[in-house]
Amino acid sequence: MPTKPLILLGGGGHCKSVIDVAESAGYAILGVLDKPELVGSRIGDYQIIGTDDDIAKYADNAEFVITVGQIKSPAIRQKLDGLVKQFGGNLATIVADDAYVSKYANLGEGTVIMHKAFVNADAIVGRNCIVNTMANIEHDCRIGDFCHISTGATINGNVIIDECSFIGSQSAVNQGVKIESNVVVGSGSVVTSDISANNIVVGVPAKSIIQIYNK
Repeated sequence: MPTKPLILLGGGGHCKSVIDVAESAGYAILGVLDKPELVGSRIGDYQIIGTDDDIAKYADNAEFVITVGQIKSPAIRQKLDGLVKQFGGNLATIVADDAYVSKYANLGEGTVIMHKAFVNADAIVGRNCIVNTMANIEHDCRIGDFCHISTGATINGNVIIDECSFIGSQSAVNQGVKIESNVVVGSGSVVTSDISANNIVVGVPAKSIIQIYNK
């Protein structure tokens, strides 16, 4: 069972989903930190109790989880991660009660494994990743920091996904493929070959539609 209560960083739809996961994992939630104009409002049962400026106040007595979502860019999540580290806080690694993580897998700090997701043997998932509902990460995969494996995506064995990449809902990555950093894979795509950095790819098989030069 968790030994410290939880502070959520960022409101919105993803926050609602993480609340459900955190409750299932046995966390007591103190509240949410968000924009100044939202302080005092509520997300579900929980109040927005402050802003990012209050991270230092809670760093000794609570853990944090970043509840801002991520599609194209993880920049906001990276900023919040940096603030938590700056003030000496710790990020919770949270696994839903109905997810499966092999005892031989490794999860980085701040990563959230959501309902009915699966992380198989010898997979490594980096820092501050989202493994969303019903996503499947198979054996021996390497997922870099600040990646989002979206709902129902399948990452087959021995895949490498470098940092800051997004794998869209219901997409599949074939065994042994390497996806470099800052790649967006569109929903429903099938990645059959390696993808170079700073790309958006879509389709079956997935093909590049744009090179991203500015993160």
